[in-house]
Order: sequence, then C-alpha cells, then structure tokens
Amino acid sequence: MNLLGTLPTLNACLNALSGVMLIAGYVQIKKGNARLHKRLMVGAFCVSVLFLISYLIYHYGAGSIRFTGQGWIRPVYFAILISHTILASVVPFLAVITLYRAFKGDFRRHRRIARWTFPIWVYVSATGVLVYLLLYVLYPSA
Repeated sequence: MNLLGTLPTLNACLNALSGVMLIAGYVQIKKGNARLHKRLMVGAFCVSVLFLISYLIYHYGAGSIRFTGQGWIRPVYFAILISHTILASVVPFLAVITLYRAFKGDFRRHRRIARWTFPIWVYVSATGVLVYLLLYVLYPSA
C-alpha cells in the first residue's frame, strides 16, 4: 500500500483522537481543572488541523471515493455523510472563535459559544470515524 492509501486510516485515527481529547477536556473543565482543559482543547484543535491537512492531501491525490454499500445502509451512510460534511464546514470557524475568546479571557462569551462548538465538534469527529469505517472497512471499493 502506498503512502496515499494509508491516509484514510490516519485521518480516522486523528478524528478519534480529537474526539477523545475534546471529551477529556470537557470532563476536566467540569472538574475545575482549567489548565488541563486548555491543553486538551488546544491539542484537539492541533490534531484537527493535522487531520484537515491530511484529508486535503488525500482527496487531492485520490479524488472522490464511491460508496459501494447497497440496501438500507446506503441512505443511512449518506444521511451521516451529509450531516457530517455540513457540520464539518462550520467547526473550524466555531473552534477558532471559541479558542480566541478563551485566550482573550472572555470566558462568559467563550462558554456561550462552546455550548455549540463542543457537541458539533464531537459529532463531526465521531461521524468522521463512522464514515471511514463504512467507506473503507465495511464497504470498501473493489
């Protein structure tokens, strides 16, 4: 397998890691550990940036990948993919605004937007892994 062929697996791993870091960061802020919360959230952002770079490199080289599943899984896959894609397009903006407000010390506004950013970002991370599993593991192209 060439390097390009390994990127979907790397991307799924980066998505999973980002999701785990987000949830761990959420747990830490609920425990009052703002320092570890900050590190985990910045880490999740950095991992997501690495994911985006890898994702763009892969799709530049490989193009679009056809989903081969048939029957009931097909509309399920596309519902997941469409919701994932739409929400993934807003996560970078939400994440940057959320982090910016935290770094500025504007925690009231940070919390207000983080209530939206966090669940959307976790959903995008989780559905990114699910799309990978459906597209490359359960229903791979021939």
